[in-house]
Amino acid sequence: MPKLTDSHTLLLAHAAQRDSGSLFPLPEALAGTARTIKAIASLLRQGFVAEQETRVAAEIARQDDDRRLGVFITPAGLAAINAGGSSVASEPTSDADAAAPRTTKVSTVVALLERDEGATLPDLIAATGWLPHTTRAALTGLRKKGHVIERTRRDELTCYRIVRSA
Repeated sequence: MPKLTDSHTLLLAHAAQRDSGSLFPLPEALAGTARTIKAIASLLRQGFVAEQETRVAAEIARQDDDRRLGVFITPAGLAAINAGGSSVASEPTSDADAAAPRTTKVSTVVALLERDEGATLPDLIAATGWLPHTTRAALTGLRKKGHVIERTRRDELTCYRIVRSA
């Protein structure tokens, strides 16, 4: 599995939640920062996202003459965050693929929490689009299902990580 920063994971998870697979518009927590620009450039170099022409104004990342370009997640990007069942992925090629479960917001939360570095509340909010109280309720629901969630501090934020799954 590739080494992804928190910004990479947030951007990819955010795009995976969209039907179009677009990174834009960016999550509010990441919009307009130099760190985000560097993260997107890194994802482009690694092939986890790709530029494509778009006509949707909100998805435009830049204009090149008369071409409007957006940044969209690729199948490699979906695989990097274990979101292969996302609606952006290619069509199922067999009956076995069609029976595979779709990626849900809760499964995205679990994937983020299962990483070695875990995830902060802003990470989870950006990945799901939920409000903070809904995100904390999802953590409580995971605990009730038997997941053991460890809390630590990282960069003055609480970081959550699944230590043992149900």
